Amino acid sequence: MADDRSAGKTTLAQVATQAGVSLSTVSKVLNGRPDVSAPTRIKVEELLDEHGYRRSSPTPPEAPLLEIVFHELDSIWSMQLIRGVQNIAQRNGMSVVLTETGTRHSPGADWVEGVLRRRPLGVVLVFSTLPDELKKKLWSRAIPFVIVDPAGDPEPDVPSVGSANWAGGLAATRHLVDLGHRRIAVITGPEDMLCSLARLDGFRSALGMAGLTPDPALVRYGDFHVASGREHALDLLRGPDRPTAIFAGSDLQALGVLEAARVLGLQVPQDLSVVGYDDIPLAQWSSPALTTVNQPLVRMAEEAAQMLLRLRAERAAGRTDERGAGRSDARADQAGPETRIELGTRLVVRDSTRAPAARPEPAGPGR
Repeated sequence: MADDRSAGKTTLAQVATQAGVSLSTVSKVLNGRPDVSAPTRIKVEELLDEHGYRRSSPTPPEAPLLEIVFHELDSIWSMQLIRGVQNIAQRNGMSVVLTETGTRHSPGADWVEGVLRRRPLGVVLVFSTLPDELKKKLWSRAIPFVIVDPAGDPEPDVPSVGSANWAGGLAATRHLVDLGHRRIAVITGPEDMLCSLARLDGFRSALGMAGLTPDPALVRYGDFHVASGREHALDLLRGPDRPTAIFAGSDLQALGVLEAARVLGLQVPQDLSVVGYDDIPLAQWSSPALTTVNQPLVRMAEEAAQMLLRLRAERAAGRTDERGAGRSDARADQAGPETRIELGTRLVVRDSTRAPAARPEPAGPGR
């Protein structure tokens, strides 16, 4: 149950009295039992924190698990991350549990009760951040977690693996500028996601370096899915002064751009150049094969899974102090300089980009 003999029954009795629950309920919370309501569990855990009560590490499950948690599992992009976690799990004789919950910003509040029952060796979270309440619960059960973060910028106390989004946006746009494009549109991701804004900043920086002023009318915010790429591209390409190139913030959006061009009778890359982002396997098989920014999704997930195993091994070797000195020490154990990784991105040039076709000059007087 607990290994702080100095606290003993007196401390647990005080916690039970202050929480207005029985001693057996406090014991259930300490042992991660599921038959305690969420409000009661939170109240008891806060009091345990106040008393500095030291918990023993949970017994590892008989079948070691790594859990990966998404807000959606309906894209090829997700499969790349799953493959990365599976690679590391298989190499270490482990299994992988998949969970779908919450929004793109954080998992649902009910998810943590399930993970406490499953007690995996670690959790890979594909979200922008993790609410303090959920972090506290995972810390209290010595379950390490890492955010795979192509979406935002987690807090300093959260281990994460991300990629160079600004550099990716810069490389994509510089490629188009170097080909001779001057009227370039961008369809980035949601406006409230930092990766979208970083790719957009890279786009603007590349234009600025070339002495070009970004046209606000050519900047669109999508949702990283095919339909939003198609919708925004149709609107951009139907205008009187259409762009000669579009940088899409994801390969799925780029596929939507290719479909919009087909609907409007435009040829890629003869009439329109298109650059995507992610380099999912489908990108090389699109028609034409898609020029894109390679975001190493499989490797990002592998790094996250390996980080989980390192955190777990350090804790087992006694190099970390399980919450004995309170929340601040738990945070220090969970995150440090070696738990913030940003992987590089690179441009992959295929067949969807070329120099813009010369547009005919309008006929002058007497012609």
